[in-house]
Formats: sequence, C-alpha cells, structure tokens
Amino acid sequence: MNNLTVNLGERSYEIAIANGAIDSLGESLLSFGFNKKIALVSNTTVFPLYGAHVTESIEKAGFKVFPIIVPDAEEHKDLRHVEIVLGEMFKIGLDRKSALVALGGGVVGDLAGFAASIYMRGIGFIQVPTTLLSQVDSSVGGKTGVNHPVGKNMIGTFYQPRFVCIDIDTLRTLPGRELNAGIAEVIKYGIIQDPELFTYLKDNREKILSQDSAALRHIIHTSCRIKADIVSKDERESGLREILNYGHTAGHALETVTQYKKYLHGEAVAWGMYVEARIAEALSLLPLGILDEIKALIEGYALPVSMPKDIAPVSVIEAMNYDKKTVAGAIKFVLPTGIGSVKILKGIEKELILSVLSAEI
Repeated sequence: MNNLTVNLGERSYEIAIANGAIDSLGESLLSFGFNKKIALVSNTTVFPLYGAHVTESIEKAGFKVFPIIVPDAEEHKDLRHVEIVLGEMFKIGLDRKSALVALGGGVVGDLAGFAASIYMRGIGFIQVPTTLLSQVDSSVGGKTGVNHPVGKNMIGTFYQPRFVCIDIDTLRTLPGRELNAGIAEVIKYGIIQDPELFTYLKDNREKILSQDSAALRHIIHTSCRIKADIVSKDERESGLREILNYGHTAGHALETVTQYKKYLHGEAVAWGMYVEARIAEALSLLPLGILDEIKALIEGYALPVSMPKDIAPVSVIEAMNYDKKTVAGAIKFVLPTGIGSVKILKGIEKELILSVLSAEI
C-alpha cells in the first residue's frame, strides 16, 4: 500500500493507494470499531463490476453488507435520491456505530457522503472511488453534497471520511471518456501548484492513456498528496483550499445550463480551466505562451476547450451568479498566473467575462 495521511487532528485519515487495495478493505475497517452492519452505496454500473469483490472483502472481516443501489448519472445526484438512500438505511437498521461505504465515482461519493453526514447526525463513512476523477479529487477532502436546479453542489456538508481506499485496478473497466475526464482534475493540480506534474502529463500522455500502472500510480499519488496537504491546512475552504476551485466556477455553470446531461464533470472543468486562463490572459495576469500550453494539454487528452454554439454565453454568466463561491453578487475566480501558481479574484467586470465567452476560440 502507498499510503498518505490527511492531517486533521482527531479526524485525520489514511488514503490507501494500490493495485488490489479492495482485497484488504475489510481488514482495514476492523480498526474503527464499527458495528457489524455496513451499508454499501453504489450505482447500477459499478456494483455489477465490483460489488461482489467489495462485499467479500468486508464480510471476510466479520461484517454484514447491505447494498443500496442508485442510478448512474449526475442528474440523479439530488435530494430525492438522498431521501431514498436514507430510507434504505433506516430499513437496514443502521445506528450511530454503523458505517456506510461509497463504491463508485464522484456522484456516488458525494451523495452517499451527504447521507452519512446527516443520518443520526453522522455515521462512519468510507470512500472506495472507482473513477480516476473521484480517486484524485472528490474522494479526498470531505466535501459532500447534491445538486439543485439552481446550481451544482448547492446542498451539502463538510464531512470527512474515516478511510479512503483507492484500488487502481478498478480503472481497467473505466471508459476512455471517463478516464480523460479524470485527467482534467490532474491537470488542475499541475496548473495550481505543481509544474513537474504538468510536464509529466505532457511527456507521458501515451502511458497514461494506455493505463500504464506506474504512470497512473504516480499521477494519483501526486494529486492526492497535493489535495491532502491543502485540506490539512484549510479544511473548510476559508483561504488556501479555494485554489482547488480552479476551472470550477465556469465549469459548474456549464454543467448547470446543460442540466448535467451533456458533460462529465471533468469535461466541464477542463473547459472551465481554459476559460479562466483566457480571463487571466485578458487581465494580463498570465504570461504570453502559457495559455497555449494549457490549451494544448487539455486538447491532448481529448477534453473540450469550446462551448456549443447553441448555449448563450449570458446564460453561463447567470449560472455563475448562483455559484456557492459568489459573494454579494461578485463572482469569484481562481486565475492562473503561470504553471504552478494562481490568484483568486472577485468582482471581475461581467463585460470582460462575456467577451471571453463570446469570442471564437
């Protein structure tokens, strides 16, 4: 196991990263003092692939697993499905010493984590992420929540998992589009803090896309290390952690206006990173040539840099106004100032944002 620690005092937890990590999941749960009932929340795509494996691992350690299966799509990450999950948890008879395991991508992790955080005011929560995006980003840091028609992740909590089990082998069944969407968040880490990671992504594209085990382990470990360090210093996004939102102000708005049906989260973030880099260049924050480097890396992983012609730029700006990072009507952006550095700005003229969104790319 290649372990990292998110240092949060009494709420610190380990991130285990390895091929075959699921095999020892049950053994890992023994140290937490959970009672024998474990709810396993997964979706209709992931559970048939890994549900039996995870169940076997947990039950070998003496627990009893109760599956709760939800539909597979961002559009189902809502309060209605939280209520469905909570209802099943009550039927199972979970108590405050019980635990919930989230098996799947970011949608499952966010929804299940939110349910765990509000069930009896909080029960144990374990992340077993099975997509690259959830392994490098959403499974770490304790953000949970669901979408609302007004905006993405507008309803949620900060609720840290007790343990994160990242099994690199689960990526073998991941569709290529999903793998690329996960790379978007890895690119983000390179731009906000790690030029070496940015270069690694450029130089090792073929290895990563062909799922070379060592290359995947490197980008997952590096991404989790960066996020764990940031979260350890700023758990509730009062300062430093805000840099993790690079690409998300514009990206979340795009997801909202397309009703979470057209883009995977990572695809929207990739587009958002390019838009926000263009805003940075328009404000003379980004040195010449860097925008082209960012665009080339995003496109190199078959990720979008342009918006469909049938989407009105003004509608994207309207969606930004409802972003949870917006304060007193001022839209907040994380803008790159180079590869490895960013600056947080709010109150940027909406005319400038509109001109960037309207311009031909």
